Amino acid sequence: MEYRQLGRSGIKVSTLTLGTMMFGGPTDEATAARIIEQALEQGVNSIDTADVYVKGESERVVGRAISAQRERLVLATKFANPLDERDVNARGASRKHIARAVNASLQRLGTDYIDLLYIHREDHQTPVEETVRALDELIRAGKLRYYGLSNHRAWKIAEFSHTAQALGLDAPVASQPLYNIANRQAEAEQLTAAHRYGLGVISYSPLARGVLTGKYEPGTTPGADTRAGRSDRRLQQTEWRPESLELARRVREHAQARGLSAGQFALAWVLNSRYISSTIAGPRTEAQWQDYLPALGYRLNAEDEAFVDSLVTSGHPSTPGFNDPGHPFFGRLVRHGEAQPDQTPLHLR
Repeated sequence: MEYRQLGRSGIKVSTLTLGTMMFGGPTDEATAARIIEQALEQGVNSIDTADVYVKGESERVVGRAISAQRERLVLATKFANPLDERDVNARGASRKHIARAVNASLQRLGTDYIDLLYIHREDHQTPVEETVRALDELIRAGKLRYYGLSNHRAWKIAEFSHTAQALGLDAPVASQPLYNIANRQAEAEQLTAAHRYGLGVISYSPLARGVLTGKYEPGTTPGADTRAGRSDRRLQQTEWRPESLELARRVREHAQARGLSAGQFALAWVLNSRYISSTIAGPRTEAQWQDYLPALGYRLNAEDEAFVDSLVTSGHPSTPGFNDPGHPFFGRLVRHGEAQPDQTPLHLR
């Protein structure tokens, strides 16, 4: 296992981060515990979860499984997604919600501190200064070691970094963007901004929510035991596109000629970027976890890189014009039209 420095911080993380989104749900606790045990034996020291994964059950399962080896791990969790539709303050990055979310995560994880806390999504309602001060309070209280930004664009990375510097407080040390062969949008600005401001990058979904394993054939009904077969909402919104399925087929052919599976090649491609500290591999089964490992031994060459460039242009998704509806842009605010929830940034209100 290779270890890489996490941005400006003093810690190193394994190039594979164990993602636990399925744990406590599709992956039962016994299976999750075995996967975690195998990962630690193989040298993984970075584990990622979130308060919204299986309504907090992922954190509980992870906490119980790692309790005996807690100190050797870089344990990351996330907050900011809505937790209770009846409570308008149970979301976002306000001081109130940060304190509540961290205390709840600590209890579920069964630990005294979180190594790396991510803001799971952009909050355009809360002033960044409030968020940075609240995170600093928790760092000083010993509940956090570091914090990072997940699904944040380049200008938000800059805003957090500059705000923290102006206040003389800790700045974010990690960024967690979506990044894979089927969606290279992070290359446009996000990865270079993270590098410029000293954030390490632990990317997620290197296999495009399973599409880049090549298990889906264009024009055929997906298997019932797959995310597509279960009509997974986020998959349907994002990677489940004809262009991505065709791309995965071509990746599979290229990878097989090199003695790899499509998923192994896709994962190795992500790790071949100097901007990437680690990438999150989120298995549902033990077999899936074991299938990731050969990717660590493959080194891409110029021909491999040129092949991927021929499929998807740098900085773009596989489908022209695609944007993730889960993370909308705010670059156009109409002056007139039907009433919508107010997402106007503070300075434009």
